[in-house]
Amino acid sequence: KVEDKVGNVLSPYAATKKFNEIYADVFARTYGFKAIGLRYFNVFGPRQDPDGAYAAVIPKWVASLLKKEPVFINGDGETSRDFCFVENVVQANLLAATTQNEEATNQAYNIAVGDRTTLNDLYRAIHDGLRKRNPALPEQKPTYREFRVGDVRHSLANVDKARRLLGYEPTHTMPQGLELALDWYVANVG
Repeated sequence: KVEDKVGNVLSPYAATKKFNEIYADVFARTYGFKAIGLRYFNVFGPRQDPDGAYAAVIPKWVASLLKKEPVFINGDGETSRDFCFVENVVQANLLAATTQNEEATNQAYNIAVGDRTTLNDLYRAIHDGLRKRNPALPEQKPTYREFRVGDVRHSLANVDKARRLLGYEPTHTMPQGLELALDWYVANVG
């Protein structure tokens, strides 16, 4: 996904994100201030609530596996996402808040890693990572169910614009971030 090519909005959630960008743009033009929009892609990390109404897939699956409960994958598991570790997001926020580059203002940026992971691969990484930390956890297969209405099949961000104008450079790949997140979850949730 490139910032300039948004495409069709496929869900109410996506519509709210697009509306927020329009709202910020109108305020910036109307009141003469500078805005920077950051489009976060599937953020994860330590301290993420596995039980919230909008719980992300990683903490939800980790909590389920630690409790020996079923893990559900919507669709065939080949849906992919660009998972972004929270420290990458912190870096992007700081860069956006402190930029002196006038060209960088009043624009939106993709904040991600720029790498795609299928849900099947993510499940294996979480499952194997937890079993490495706790060999007593049972071998467990996910339960597949219908695709969720409105879900995008594949999501992969192009972060070149954030690199060029903000100096953004992801420091943690999905596997590196997952290792840190799993350490925290095992110590604090399991």
